[in-house]
Amino acid sequence: MNIALWIAQALVAILFLMASVMHGPRREQAMAQSKWMADVAPALLIFIAIVEFLGAVGVIVPALTGILRWLTPLAAAGLALMMVLAMGFHAIRGEYPNMAFNFILFALAAFVAYGRWMLSPL
Repeated sequence: MNIALWIAQALVAILFLMASVMHGPRREQAMAQSKWMADVAPALLIFIAIVEFLGAVGVIVPALTGILRWLTPLAAAGLALMMVLAMGFHAIRGEYPNMAFNFILFALAAFVAYGRWMLSPL
């Protein structure tokens, strides 16, 4: 189980790091592909990028260093909650393909959160 959780943690970290880059430094390029990004305030996109970056770091770094290990499941739970909110946002807008990707990210983050709290704590 520990190996599966490490793989899931790596996937969560990589995917959320990529998302943070798309919502932050590369948001101008991403706006051409994602209509919703043009409809929200730039400050909100920057906030989302920062939260995604910190969550991605929080899923990996405490587990690797052994410092404040309790942050790993907490970061994963925060990212899972963020994806629930994102699914609600996209549902209101009728953007169902975005919801599918959000659900995948939610499932991975929730698995890490549950796994690191209950199944194989650090």
